[in-house]
Amino acid sequence: MNAPKTTCVIAEDESLLREALVAALRKAWPDLEILAECADGGSALEAIAELTPDVAFLDIRMPGLTGLEVAASAVAASPRTQVVFVTAYDQYAIDAFDKGAVDYLLKPIQPERLMQTVQRVQSRLAAPTLPAGANESLTALLDQLTAALPRKLGEAAQPLTWLTASIGNATRLIMVDDVLYFRADHKYTTVMTANGEALLRKPIKELLEVLDPSNFKQIHRATVVNLKAIDSISRDDTGRGLIKLKARPEVLTVSQPFMHLFRAM
Repeated sequence: MNAPKTTCVIAEDESLLREALVAALRKAWPDLEILAECADGGSALEAIAELTPDVAFLDIRMPGLTGLEVAASAVAASPRTQVVFVTAYDQYAIDAFDKGAVDYLLKPIQPERLMQTVQRVQSRLAAPTLPAGANESLTALLDQLTAALPRKLGEAAQPLTWLTASIGNATRLIMVDDVLYFRADHKYTTVMTANGEALLRKPIKELLEVLDPSNFKQIHRATVVNLKAIDSISRDDTGRGLIKLKARPEVLTVSQPFMHLFRAM
């Protein structure tokens, strides 16, 4: 009887880099089963929560949720998942990651370094149980890195302040502060304000790259909410969050893995 394969989820928003990582992993770790290849943090978090892979390779900087935020939520959603960060930002990553709570790969990925990472992850997975306090150490490390991320990476562009969206045959200018939430609609995005909805001809993934992350939170793979529009947050019996808005009657659902992002609220 064959032993079960080690499983993984890969999250990298740049398709060429994602394909290169997949190819490198298949060469360095032939028995690894790749369960999902994700292009953004929200999709990665939902994949980890649903598939509970043995290991997750997470790009640190992705639209919507960063790799750090995905990893922090994954501690609760899939505690046994080992995390490997993929980053180009070695100036701040190495000292923290070398403490051993997680592993990291620097872009461009070198085969020798990848093999070291594979061996480390395999060693951790072979342990019968998690070391005492491992998740607490990882959470503390992720909090430290998350606090440093904006300062160290330096956000290049100013957040979006207004957008143009369609209402029927008309085009309307909407201030971003007036948006209550965004919802993915195939290749487009529905923009919801207190006055009704409009259609933005841009996928939500691209929108996440220009929204101010201090004001807008992804609460589901397909939904982003303006924190200023929230009246209250509660949980249902399944652990999902329920968001009541100040200016509209509908209730927004927060996928259970995303509830971790609201722990400070």
